[in-house]
Amino acid sequence: MKKSVMIVLVSSLALFGYEVNDIEVGFTAFKTPAKVGVSGSFKSVQITGKRSAERVEELLDGLGVSIETKSVNSGNEGRDKLLVSDFFLVQFTHGIQAKIVSVKPDSLLVEITMNNKSLSVPMVYTIEENRVLAKGYIDLNDFDMLPSLQGINKACYDLHEGKTWQDVEVGFLLHYQ
Repeated sequence: MKKSVMIVLVSSLALFGYEVNDIEVGFTAFKTPAKVGVSGSFKSVQITGKRSAERVEELLDGLGVSIETKSVNSGNEGRDKLLVSDFFLVQFTHGIQAKIVSVKPDSLLVEITMNNKSLSVPMVYTIEENRVLAKGYIDLNDFDMLPSLQGINKACYDLHEGKTWQDVEVGFLLHYQ
C-alpha cells in the first residue's frame, strides 16, 4: 500500500512540475553607421544543469548551455562561413558557455564564458505560454574579442560601410512543459 501511494505522489509532482523541452540561443550584431541589426542563432546548443523543477524560476536557476560557435546560423550560408572564419576562429573561440546564476522576478544574471573570459551579464526576461524569452547585451571588448571584431569588420568592410559595432544583443528562448 505504501509503495503505491508513493508512486502516485511522485507522479503527481511530475504533473505539476516543469521540464525543459528546448532552448534557442540567439544574437543580434550591428553593422553600418545606421546600426542595422543582423540576427542569428546556433544550431548546436547543449543544455547543462537541471532539466526539471516545480517552479519556472527554479527551472531557470542554474540552467546552462554549451554552444559550438561553428554552428552559427544567420540565415545566410556565406555570412555564416565568414562569422566562423573571420570572427570566431580569429581568436580560436570554438565554444561559448552560459549559465544562469541568479533569478529575480524580472531579471536574470547570466555568466557567459567566451574567449577564456567569464562575465556576469544582466538580462531581462518574460514568461508566457510555456516559454521564457530573455535578452541582454554584451560588449565584445569585455571579452577581449576586439581582434575578432576587427577580423569581421575587415572581411565585410564594404557591406558594413566601414562600421561593425562592438555591442551585441544576446538572448535565449526556452521552451518548457
